[in-house]
Amino acid sequence: MHFSTIEQLAFSQGTTTRLLMACAMGGVIGLEREWRHKASGLRTNMLICMGAALFTMLSAVVAGEDSSNKGQIASNIVQGIGFLGAGLILHTRSRVLGLTSAATVWVVAAIGMACGAGLYVEAAIATGIVYIALQFIGLMEARSRWKRFPMIYEVRGTDESTMFEEILSVLDREHLRLVILDRDKLGSAERVTFTISASSVRHKQLLAELTASDATDRVSCYRDEEEE
Repeated sequence: MHFSTIEQLAFSQGTTTRLLMACAMGGVIGLEREWRHKASGLRTNMLICMGAALFTMLSAVVAGEDSSNKGQIASNIVQGIGFLGAGLILHTRSRVLGLTSAATVWVVAAIGMACGAGLYVEAAIATGIVYIALQFIGLMEARSRWKRFPMIYEVRGTDESTMFEEILSVLDREHLRLVILDRDKLGSAERVTFTISASSVRHKQLLAELTASDATDRVSCYRDEEEE
């Protein structure tokens, strides 16, 4: 295959544009992931998106003009990204973590393929949809009454047996199971840390009941960001 100087320059410019667009699209999603302190952050998403775009372009070049199967290499991107996404999913005793991160990596690869094919408008629309889903729909789910999400609770008290009895009593009334993450002693105070998966309304009710109890000196809770 022979290219003239003008054709080589045009091909080079087109290739550069597609790769830079892929980096930009992946970077937008990567910044959102980085802000949430996820394992798949800015660099990871940029590299995945650019890599998918490069493989998409190479697929047609390697196949040649006479081949009818120009998407052979590109078709394997989905399987390759599947293995990468599987590494982001963690299984614990009570729940599965990292599904959102794995799905994000998968769709970032699809955006990279769109950039590699020169479909910039489609890639930009997909990037916007993904960003909205990660940033705003997740916030709506957290505030809704039907969405269950895990919260880590830290309860402190001076009498360990009384504190545990009160915690179990509150959880039994709410039909929730106690899964202890850690327990230790800080001076004269006993501390127990556990996780509860429930809706925002039930979390507020649970926090209020534990705080109002005489058996607890201090109760705090925070969102477990590892679930995404």
